[in-house]
Amino acid sequence: MTDPIRILVVDDQPLMRQGFRLILDAQPDLTVVGEAGNGADAVELARDLRPDVVLMDIRMPILDGITATSQMAGVKVLVLTTFGEDEYVDRALIAGASGFLLKDATPDQLVAAVRTAARGDVILDPSVTRRLLDRVLPGLAKSAAVSNPPPAVLSPRETEILRLVGQGLSNREIAHTLTLAEPTVKSHVSHILTKLDLRDRVHAVLYAHHHGLIQT
Repeated sequence: MTDPIRILVVDDQPLMRQGFRLILDAQPDLTVVGEAGNGADAVELARDLRPDVVLMDIRMPILDGITATSQMAGVKVLVLTTFGEDEYVDRALIAGASGFLLKDATPDQLVAAVRTAARGDVILDPSVTRRLLDRVLPGLAKSAAVSNPPPAVLSPRETEILRLVGQGLSNREIAHTLTLAEPTVKSHVSHILTKLDLRDRVHAVLYAHHHGLIQT
């Protein structure tokens, strides 16, 4: 049996933290190893506890979730957001967030999101991603297809996989689409990020749209 996924829950509302803990600890493969009510405590606990995934609220006292995320290099941070926080989504991307989860997510969606983040895939809620692209990439997909083609450093297969990543598909979904083994897809994605000097899968999505790989 593999070790459970270790989670740090960060939210300034005790009831929210308790609710997340009850949902996550009920799963045999998940365990909450700590809680924090502000970003400063979260940074310290992440350093001490070394969780696999941090579930991070944005608006908190002392230190907000975005600033805390920027101080957690190498940690998978799943940011909690709402429909009215587009600006925070942009800033969280820059800070290095691994993905976004809507605060009205169901318990099953929360559990699935944590497991996906722990595997190394990025959680990109379609509504959040679509609004983000609508704001920061208006018209770029069409013009970039001519002015900024994907670099020749990518193989045809890697370009194909990057296009599917840009459409929001997980490694498992890409493997099914291309009839490949999931570890093979994971390896390709890792090579793509390295070759293009991209920080994570979120930025690969933006890159794919910016370079005209996605039809909008």
